[in-house]
Parts: sequence; structure tokens; C-alpha cells
Amino acid sequence: MIKFWKEHSQNATVEEMMLDSNALQLTQHELPEILEMLPSLDGLDVLELGAGIGRYTSHLIGKVNHVTAVDFMESFVEKNRKDNSHRGNAKFIQADVTQLELSNNSFDLIFSNWLLMYLSEEELISLEKKMLAWLRPGGYLFFRESCFHQSGDSKRDFNPTHYRSPAHYNHLMTSVTTEESGENGTNTYGFDMILSRNVHIYVKMKKNQNQVCWLMQKARRDVPQQNPAGFSTLQQFLDNQQYTRRSILRYEKIFGSGYVSTGGASTTKEFVDLLNLRPGQKVLDVGCGIGGGDFYMAKNFGVEVLGLDLSANMVEISMERSIQEKTPLVHFEVSDATKRSFPENSFDVVYSRDTILHISDKLELFRKFHTWLKPGGKVLISDYCCGQKPWTPAFQDYVNQRGYILCTPQRYGKILEEAGFCDVRAEDRTAQFIQVLKDELKRAEGIKDEFIEDFSQEDYDAIVNGWTGKLCRCETGDQRWGLFYGTRV
Repeated sequence: MIKFWKEHSQNATVEEMMLDSNALQLTQHELPEILEMLPSLDGLDVLELGAGIGRYTSHLIGKVNHVTAVDFMESFVEKNRKDNSHRGNAKFIQADVTQLELSNNSFDLIFSNWLLMYLSEEELISLEKKMLAWLRPGGYLFFRESCFHQSGDSKRDFNPTHYRSPAHYNHLMTSVTTEESGENGTNTYGFDMILSRNVHIYVKMKKNQNQVCWLMQKARRDVPQQNPAGFSTLQQFLDNQQYTRRSILRYEKIFGSGYVSTGGASTTKEFVDLLNLRPGQKVLDVGCGIGGGDFYMAKNFGVEVLGLDLSANMVEISMERSIQEKTPLVHFEVSDATKRSFPENSFDVVYSRDTILHISDKLELFRKFHTWLKPGGKVLISDYCCGQKPWTPAFQDYVNQRGYILCTPQRYGKILEEAGFCDVRAEDRTAQFIQVLKDELKRAEGIKDEFIEDFSQEDYDAIVNGWTGKLCRCETGDQRWGLFYGTRV
């Protein structure tokens, strides 16, 4: 690594640091995009790892309480110190991050741009644990890496970089934990995902989706959570049990290409038609699945769509499909909508299909939707609901096993009104749900041999049993399906 960076740090230029001859143009556009993903910086103590010549240091210093900027190469550190030390609220350290030792609970934000890909697997895991310890509870980790392959066009005699997949980073970062002594004993902490997405300017300028960013937050792991099957986080449950890549693709086989929600393309067309979309509008899709509805809206109405999903497996497939679909108006990110933030008046529509059943504080989320929408903006949601209690034991077991938080269609509509929405329509669409389930079971029967060839008899039985179970729960009155619509005045 010393040999590699000595070769690429002789003049301490932005082209050397980014390993790209087009670095000046790229950095002009990517800087504001990267900085926009960060939490509020006011008063924060920031650790910047792999700070280089200070491309980001200069922007961070002006907004935070203090920056500790660390880099491996002396020429980069000196350039950063020369350009930014006059601000008086920064410390510049030349160090190998794998050997770096800092005090625990010292920082509110750790910022890293192109660093982890230069570490071995063992070094990366070790640094993850250190970063978790260096952060204060509730603190944030932001990092950006090249995945799959290189991006810059600089000639390299050898390349020691580890081009990991986004899924690999997701797994590593959400698996690491650390224990800390507190007033009431030992507490366990881990990283919760806030967002993960690619850098849009690289998609636009280079048709390159391999530049990926993450924002994570240090959170307690030993506090009881409403996560099913003993998983530490809902995301771990989704990616490791309910929405493995295999289960997503078998759902798609039934719902139709691009879809993993009730009715597939037919209900998507029906519901989207209610929105009267116009070219140039911005749509936020919360729980976007594998992106079929987003591609439909962009292609047919000329709207710009941002699809969020907590399942990294869903978003990975969505991003693969976006290359095939060639729809530059659609972007995806792994994101927890309950922790995500957007400026006020960002969207014309918030759209969500069968997703919010996972979220306990629906009122707080709907208040966010209301804030994110422009005046006159619309929210449209379909979701699993329930009948009045008491429920049958079988339905209660189903809800517990999935970790769902359900309410009646009527209550759902009231929550939207409490969040500030007007002209709210809360429709019990259970009859439509039942018909769609029957149609999908008939479709499954018609493609049984093909389905079993692509997957297995066990997978086929799981689909048939799952759909049959939903029909039974609807017939008892326990399971309902609702469509909800409202407007921000």
C-alpha cells in the first residue's frame, strides 16, 4: 500500500487522490451530493479518516465544532494542513488507520471517503470495531467506497484495492458489535443502517453505479426490539429470512416481472392512475421492492422517482434492473424511512405498497411524509391491515412471527388525518385482495412445472401455502387490506 500511494501522491493533486483525470469536474458535482447525505453538522466533533488533501476537510471545518483529519500519506497531510489549519478547529494526523488509537466516545461523526477498500478483511473488521467504540452513542458513520471494479482512469502498474460488493459491506457493518460499561452495567452497541445508495453523478457522467455511500448510526443492541425470530434488527430479519434473494425472486415469479407486492402490474397501474402524475414531478417510493412500480411511473409519466427499501437484497436487485431498464429518472437506496430525513417540500408524491406494516410509530412516519411533501402533494399507500380484536390465535401467531404492527383500515385513515393530511380516503380493499390472491394462486398452478424447475417443489409449496393462509385469514375477518389516500394542503 505504501508503494501504491507513493506512486499516486507525488504532487498532492486532486487528480492523484481520486485516480482520475476528470477529477476536477467530478468533485465539483459530487461534493454537494455527498455532503447532502450527512446529518446536521452543527457542533459535531468529527473524525475524518483517509482525509487526503482535504477535499472534504475544508467543507467540514466550516460547519462543525472540531475535525480530526487522518491520512496515510505525508504529502497529503501537509497539503491539508497548509490549506486548512488556519481555521483553528482541526487537528492533522499522519497515521496508518489500522494502527490508529483514539479515545472511546470521542466523536459524533466519522467520515470516510475511499478508505475501507484499501484494507484487508481482517483490517476492515478490526477498524469497524474501533470506529464503533470511538463514536458516542447515537453518533454516525459515513463511508463511501468503490464496489465491484475501479472507477478512475489513472494508469496503475498494480492495484491492491479490494472491490467488495455493497451486500458484503452491508453484512460486515451491521454484524459488528462492541460492549461498553455504563452506569447500569454493560451495554452492547452496533451499527443501524440509515441509508446506502450510489453516487448519482457517477451514474450520470460515467454510467457507473459502483460508487456507493453508507450512513449508519451507533445504536443499542441489548434493548428489547419488536424484531421477529430473534434478529437484532428488522433489516437483518428481512435480508436473512423474509426477503432472501431466492425468496424475492420466487415472489416475483408469482407477482410478475419487477413486482413483489399484491397484484403486481395491475394494481400498480390502478393505484398510480389515481395520482394524476405529470412530467417533472418527484415521487418518493417507501418500500420500493425491486423497482417495478418506479420504472412504470418514470417511463409512463416522466416523473423522477427515489425508491427506498430497508432490504439490501431488494435494492441490490433494483439497481441491477435499473441498468437493464435504462431509466435515469429512477434511483434507489437502502434506507430506513423512520430514520431518513429530507428537506421540507421535497416531493410531489409519497407512494408506498404493503410496507408500513413493519413500522410501529406510523403517526411519526406520516408526519415526516407530510413535511417532505410539497403543498398540494399526495400520499398513496396500500397496506396489510387487521380486523377488530380479539383475533384468532392463528392470526396472532402469524403477526408475531412476521413482526407486523397492524391496525384496522379505519384507524389507519385516522392516523393519516392526525398527521395533518386532508381529504383522506381509507378504503377497505379486502375483497379485491381476496380476488387477487385467487388469481395469483391460479397463475401459480399454471406455471407450476416452470416454477419448480426454476426453484423447487418446496418453494412452490411455500408460495401456495402462504397464499392459502392469507385467504383463510381474510375469510375469518382477521386480515384486511387497505388503500389510503390523502393530500397536504
